Order: sequence, then C-alpha cells, then structure tokens
Amino acid sequence: MAVGTPTESTFQEALREQNDEIELPTRTNAKGEAQRPWLDKKDPREKWVTIIPLLGILVGLILSGIIVYDGLQTVQQNSYCPIFEVDFATGTLDPKIWTKEVEVGGFGNGQFEETTNTDENAFIQDGMLILKPTLQNPSLIIINNTLNLTQDGSCTSTGWANCVAITNTTNGTIINPVKSARLNTKKGASIKFGRVEVVAKIPAGNWLWPAIWMLPVNNTYGPWPASGEIDIMESRGNNYTYPQGGDNIVSSTLHWGPDPDNDAWWMNNVKREALHTTWNADFHTYGLEWSEKYIFTYIDTRLLQVLYTQFNKPFWQRGNFPPAAPNGTRLVDPWSQTGRDSTPFDQEFYLILDVAVGSTNGWFQDGVQGKPWVDASPTAMKEFWDARFQWYPTWQQQGGGEMAIKSVKMWQQKGYNGC
Repeated sequence: MAVGTPTESTFQEALREQNDEIELPTRTNAKGEAQRPWLDKKDPREKWVTIIPLLGILVGLILSGIIVYDGLQTVQQNSYCPIFEVDFATGTLDPKIWTKEVEVGGFGNGQFEETTNTDENAFIQDGMLILKPTLQNPSLIIINNTLNLTQDGSCTSTGWANCVAITNTTNGTIINPVKSARLNTKKGASIKFGRVEVVAKIPAGNWLWPAIWMLPVNNTYGPWPASGEIDIMESRGNNYTYPQGGDNIVSSTLHWGPDPDNDAWWMNNVKREALHTTWNADFHTYGLEWSEKYIFTYIDTRLLQVLYTQFNKPFWQRGNFPPAAPNGTRLVDPWSQTGRDSTPFDQEFYLILDVAVGSTNGWFQDGVQGKPWVDASPTAMKEFWDARFQWYPTWQQQGGGEMAIKSVKMWQQKGYNGC
C-alpha cells in the first residue's frame, strides 16, 4: 500500500461525521401520512387553471345570449287581428268557413284521388279533424262506368274534366282508384299578409301526399301559377328510406311564373329533415308569417324557419324567364303594373288542407322504390290500382294513412282588410 493512501476505516469515519452535521428531513408527518411539501407554498400561477375555463364558459354564455337576442330581433314583430280559430271541439265543421271540395281532376297534378264531401274521408273524431284516404268502390273500376259529379250538383269545380271520370276496360282508363279529402277556407277565412298556424300529425303510407297550402281568392294576375301559390308544408308518406325524402322530410315553397311551363317553384323550395325521428311520429305546428316585406314558414316556433323569402326584388327579375314559351308565345311580365316587389303575393289567400294520393307530375319519381306506375303512361291510374295489395297495407299498418289536425288559426296583419 502506498504512503498517504486513506484506509477504509478512515472513509467510514469521515462519512459519519458529515451525516451528523446534516439534518435530514423526515419522510412522514404522522403515522401513515405522507409528507406533501408542495402544499406548504402554492404556485400563484395555479389559480389560472380554474379562472381561464370559467372565463371561457362566461364568454360563451354571453355570445350565445347575443346570438339569440339578435335572432329574435331579426324576426320582425307585427301586430295582428285574429280572424279565425278552431280546435274542432264542437264536433262539426262550420259551413260558413269550410268547403269540402268534390272533384276528380287531380288538381292539375294527375293525382289519383276523388275528393269527396262524405264523412268517410273527412270527419271529426276525439276533437280532431281527420282526413283519411280510402279505396274506391271496386264496382266502379272493374266494369265500364261513368262517375259524373255534376248530376247531383256536388262537383265544386267549374271544369267538366274535373267533374267526370270514366272506366273503359278496353283502353285501360279507370275512375279514380281512391277517395280522399281536400278542405278549404275560401268561403269564410282568407288573409292578405298575416299568420297561419296548423297543428297537425301528417300521415304515413306509400304514395300519400299530405299538404297544408294556400291559393289566391282571385286570380288577379292570371291563371296558375301567375297569381301565386304558398305551400306551407308538404311531404310524402313513404318511409324515411325513400330517396326523394319520405316521412322524415317536409318542404315549403312558393309557386309563381307566367305560365305552368315556367313555374319557378324550384328557386325557393326548402326541405327540413326531422331529427332522429319522422314528422308523422307526433303533432307539429306548421306555420306561416307573411308581410309586405317578406314571407317565411316555420315548424313549432318562428325561430325554426323552413322557407324565407324577402320581397326586395320584383319576381319577374327573380325568375329570369325566357322571352317565349316552348310554343313560341311571347312571355309577358304579369306583375309589372303594381310596382310592388311582393306581387303576386300581395292579394288575399285562403287555406287548403288535403291528403292527395299519387300523381303524374314527378312528385314521385319513376322507377324509385318500386313505384307501380309510370307518369307518362295513359293507364297510370290502373297501374296504381292493380298494385293496391302492395301499398294499401302500408296505410293501415301506419295509422290508417290519415292526417289529424288539432287546430287551425289565422291572423290578419293590422293595416290590411279592415284590421
């Protein structure tokens, strides 16, 4: 061993002397309690961990309030006079207000229903108005027959073709294969600007076409669609898998144009999809608000708007119509004489409630989901009738294919029509 090299005993003695000089901290404060020295002195930055999230929540609530307030302010408030309200508790329809339309013309859409004035298709039950389509009497279809609604004076249309239907077993034409109901308030309740609310449960069933809509009392600007049409709600009874939109979709639109070939409905057609359900699963309020400056439809609340159109531009300019119709007839602006951007939606309109069945106007697209007829076929109604064992059970399985209406309310905006 070299001179001056420390021995092992010398190292151990030095280490003991050093440990005696250093006071080591204890690892516990009490039996079973661990020491937590970080609690003795808090980091001043820790408070922001709590403050910042709280500030974020507060700012979010303030912004949400501002957005809701702004939304309420943009929904213009008007004053109204109530002109008609019914909840059907009396069990009868007021004949001074309501008209049950009777015709077979399909309202220009090639619909398959005969609308009747009987209690079979429109009746009050449990305080609700029920519109229910039913099958036509087979005896009118299987052999040659003529249904002439003018004979007893029941036809409510002025056109002969809307009052007479024929079954001809040779060429395959038949009398309308179903019966249904269409009611209007033209006789006693109409508005020029105002509000409408209909609380209804729409029907389910293949090829049903429920609608809540309005037409002008007078064709001031010419025949349809020159004088306008307001569709508050329309849907299809097919289920949610239907590609065009079934009972999970409702839509609103305005019809307007110089002639039927130039109906610009597609420019303001808006659809609303039900959220995780279907519209026929429950009752909903289908509403309209209409003024000289705008028109909008809504479901359940005025804030849940479907269609919104502002009257800030003449409808002739909106349409960008061609100079002439397909037959060469020059198209002329039917609304220019008023100088109002709201024309043709500046006249009195009345309410219509109906459940149509089928059509040949494209509302149900050919070849989609087993559609049993072709629109262009001259025997479309017979093709539909022949498939009744496919579609009629869907009406019965899903509540009878009926539309139930709890109430109808109409208000006139103050300053118009004596309000």
